[in-house]
Amino acid sequence: MARILLIILLVLVVVLALTGVGMWGYNQFRPITVSVNGAEQRVSANTSLGKLAADHDDFGAKPGKLLSVSGKVLKRDGGGPVRYTLNGKGIGDADAAKDAGAAGSAKSATTSNKGSAAYGTNAPIDLNKVKLPENAKITVKDGKNLTEQHDVRRTMVPFGVSVNGHGVIQKLVQRGKQGVKEVWIGKISGEQVDKGVVKEPKNVIVDTFSPKPVTHKVVALTFDDGPSQYSGPILDILKEKGVKATFFDVGNGAAAWPQFEQRMVAEGHQVASHSYSHPDMFKLNPDQLRDNITQGLANIKAASGVTTKMLRAPYGNFGPNQWLQTSDLIDYNVIWTVDTEDWKKPGAPAIANAALSKAYNGAVILMHDGGGDRSEDIAALPGIIDGLKGQGYEFVTIDQLMAMNGK
Repeated sequence: MARILLIILLVLVVVLALTGVGMWGYNQFRPITVSVNGAEQRVSANTSLGKLAADHDDFGAKPGKLLSVSGKVLKRDGGGPVRYTLNGKGIGDADAAKDAGAAGSAKSATTSNKGSAAYGTNAPIDLNKVKLPENAKITVKDGKNLTEQHDVRRTMVPFGVSVNGHGVIQKLVQRGKQGVKEVWIGKISGEQVDKGVVKEPKNVIVDTFSPKPVTHKVVALTFDDGPSQYSGPILDILKEKGVKATFFDVGNGAAAWPQFEQRMVAEGHQVASHSYSHPDMFKLNPDQLRDNITQGLANIKAASGVTTKMLRAPYGNFGPNQWLQTSDLIDYNVIWTVDTEDWKKPGAPAIANAALSKAYNGAVILMHDGGGDRSEDIAALPGIIDGLKGQGYEFVTIDQLMAMNGK
């Protein structure tokens, strides 16, 4: 009896094994339908994308060409391999490889196109590792043309400058940036090709305007060429009258009289640069210009603790070429609209009359607290302040004046 049961058991094992083998064989070799570029194909369920590609010679698609830097064909099949997508995802993409169950290793971009493909970055994977699911939608495209390896020779393209408008304030709105030109030198062909400007330069842009306050009447008192021994009495008068001013100071004076720089800041006045040594900036070469401005700004910071990028160029001589050379150093150049001509030493009454008769809303009045004997300015200043207050003016700094214009 036991022998009969053993025989029956063996028969059952054999039947189950044969059934499993049969099912496995059916799953492996049963026909499935896929589409390639919209055309249906019947293949065995175990067919890989690599086998399908090899059996149909990549469905007529061709590898890309290897081109010289001038676009000449160096090798007809030396470019990117034929590109495949599976169910909308490029073979070679991480998602596509995961979805397709592919784990093939990357190959050289110049390998044979049979059995490998690239997409996007031209990083091929082994198509023989990519199994085709039922109703797979496959697209096949020619490989991308590739340009030969090449050296790149770059040269800088200088930027220009645009000064827009007219007025007392010159404000930098865009710093310049050099452009780039390229020449490609092919490593295979030896060709040299001028690719022209590949990055356009950005010009320096300066807007010029005169503030027009609308809420009330204001003027800006400004003093040039200090500090000096005359700065103290002028600061005493401003403090007594409760008036704020802007001092455009030369760097060598700031180094010599730092106590006045510090007092200006402590008492609420604005300090800015009038260069280092008061040169005519039209007569300086680029290196001299940059050095003079840089040293002037540095001396003011050292003496006052204030970092400023505001300049009043000596004699007002600062044009497009100067902006071109120094737009990385300063943000503003400030002129004036009312010249008291105190530098002529016409006497205190004449200085006061010039300020009182020429003042208007938004005016920038030029006086001096250094660069010579400024005793006439000291004598004229109380009358100027009282007279302008009597006309309804408020005194503001340059920063305050610009803020009132929304600039």
